[in-house]
Amino acid sequence: MLRVEDINTYIGGSHIIQGLSLYVEKGGAVCILGRNGVGKTTTLRSIIGLTPPQSGKIIIEGEDTTRLPPHKIARKGVAYVPAERHIFPELSVEENLILAARPSEKRGAWTIDRVYEYFPVLSSRRKQEGTTLSGGEQQMLAIGRALMGNPKIMLLDEPSQGLSPLLVKTVVKIVQKLFEEHDLTLLLVEQNFRIALQLAKKHYLMGTKSKIQGVVTSEEILENEEIIHKHLTV
Repeated sequence: MLRVEDINTYIGGSHIIQGLSLYVEKGGAVCILGRNGVGKTTTLRSIIGLTPPQSGKIIIEGEDTTRLPPHKIARKGVAYVPAERHIFPELSVEENLILAARPSEKRGAWTIDRVYEYFPVLSSRRKQEGTTLSGGEQQMLAIGRALMGNPKIMLLDEPSQGLSPLLVKTVVKIVQKLFEEHDLTLLLVEQNFRIALQLAKKHYLMGTKSKIQGVVTSEEILENEEIIHKHLTV
């Protein structure tokens, strides 16, 4: 579904992503684990075209999308849920969802009613301004808005950021259900390894300068605490 080949991405004069390669199989759930500042978010922004790489390739379903603008990459079936959520201000919950809608003729396509089935709290607050929702509700709105584009792959950045443990559990259960019941592919960025283990089976361990220092399964992480100490603890 997604292949990143030796990309190099700069922000200003800083060389953030240095020769990164990874891949995600169709229907797979993969996480990039690493400390703050190693380039995890920039990786997602490179894939969606917000911070395009200066060299290397990004291939989605066999098509080179490296030089495409974000809106054209989104039309290829890629949804990006940033950690900041970026709820449109002064728009209601429903308006936020409608604005992101992309029609699809495939069976089981996402509609506003289907989003409300998954996120009933959004239905009850459909006329409320999106930015006045709680942190957990805004996260649900951001995910629901991404689904309105009928994506094939979702890039999910730090879904647990700023949420209470109870809200984290709620969001995780919803995301798990989405990827278990629908033909979606997930590339997740998360610093909380416990959340990552629940949502993904394969994990890229990212070190400084975005260097991949290993690829491990959830089982290998659980069996070897040294992986967590080496790659995630400060």
